[in-house]
Amino acid sequence: MHLYSTKNRDLQVDLKEAVFRGLPEDNGLYMPNEIPRLPDSFFAQLPELSMPEIGFAVCEALFQGAIPAADLHHIIDEAINFPAPLVYLNPRQSVLELFHGPSLAFKDFGARFMAQLMSYFNRGEDQELTILVATSGDTGGAVAAGFYQTPGIRVVILYPSGKVSPLQEKQLTTLGHNITALEIEGTFDDCQALVKQAFLDQELRGKLRISSANSINISRLIPQSFYYFEAYKQLPKEGDPVVFAIPSGNFGNLTAGLLAYQMGLPVHQFIAATNANDVVPAYLQAGTYHPRPSVPTLSNAMDVGNPSNFARMVDLFAVAKGKGIDTDKGIWEGMKNKISGYAYTDEATEKAVVAVKEKYDYTIDPHGAIGYLALEAYQKANPHTRGIILETAHPAKFKEDMDRILGHEIEVPARLQALSNRTKTATLLQKNYAGFLNWIEKNLF
Repeated sequence: MHLYSTKNRDLQVDLKEAVFRGLPEDNGLYMPNEIPRLPDSFFAQLPELSMPEIGFAVCEALFQGAIPAADLHHIIDEAINFPAPLVYLNPRQSVLELFHGPSLAFKDFGARFMAQLMSYFNRGEDQELTILVATSGDTGGAVAAGFYQTPGIRVVILYPSGKVSPLQEKQLTTLGHNITALEIEGTFDDCQALVKQAFLDQELRGKLRISSANSINISRLIPQSFYYFEAYKQLPKEGDPVVFAIPSGNFGNLTAGLLAYQMGLPVHQFIAATNANDVVPAYLQAGTYHPRPSVPTLSNAMDVGNPSNFARMVDLFAVAKGKGIDTDKGIWEGMKNKISGYAYTDEATEKAVVAVKEKYDYTIDPHGAIGYLALEAYQKANPHTRGIILETAHPAKFKEDMDRILGHEIEVPARLQALSNRTKTATLLQKNYAGFLNWIEKNLF
């Protein structure tokens, strides 16, 4: 398997280098040279396949022999060992629950797969590998759980001070061992900028083996495509066209859906559902992309003002390419025809949480609630569709807000309850790179 940079198709690397580098030297993002369509036989068998079997078929097609089949089976079986059930609200709307992994968030799919893949490629290396990762909420907990006590790998998690929920913070600051948390005085975008700057620092890279566990890393993105196939297989074979409503922040989740679509999954439409950080819905509306500083919201994991994976989205629509679609206008037209964008306020989000509970006796978290609102809006104009909302995190991860919104205490899973008595350990840093680099030099060399 070979991959290229979204900024330079001639900058080619193999899978191992893409996984370990995380980010190309030109600050682009890695994309596969070829996205093959899965054979008709795969889709005929899909209803009978387990999720690990789906994952193997996807990876076997993409990796093109980069990893022996037996090793690939082991990687996937170890990583994807929890379900993603589809729960119906009504005949036209269902919820794909992606929170049944160790950290109770959809990021477990990518983080656990990446941990297994990196561990496989890291065998025989003498120098320890350092994972740098920025989180707006769920990524940190999932990466911490996925890499905890992985031999030869240490993890440094950067998160914005005061902008993640208390339980999210406990998930990424209480494990210790090979997991270190840095509390940054700033936003998620500031955390992400520090990580990116470290990857582009050639002097640092000459001294330290570093990689990323954000969705900028292609190995995080690929396993997120698995559950689109998993959702589709749980639907009745015959019926109206299928649309996915995707709560979106850094847009890795939606990009993974586009990858599944490119591989042949018959998705009628993607719905990009955001909070006040609506740069992509605004782009879909007007055709101009204007990143801006993120603003804090109730759905904190989506508080991203300059989503990294937008570059991959642009690339995928430029590569609809065999058709010569390589102009900005052509890319925009292709994207807005396949992706519908909606944005909602915290007030609307809270009302949606209450409405879903009252109408369907289902407790949906603030991120999923935005997906629900976007699906409702889309289906008003497109009623003959079947909609799947990606429920990205267990509502108990936002217990304080959920209790307030619903007017009663929600149930907290035992593994989250156990966190409440653990002691937070994190180093507070300013958002400047000099301070971050100074911390690295004192603690990682």
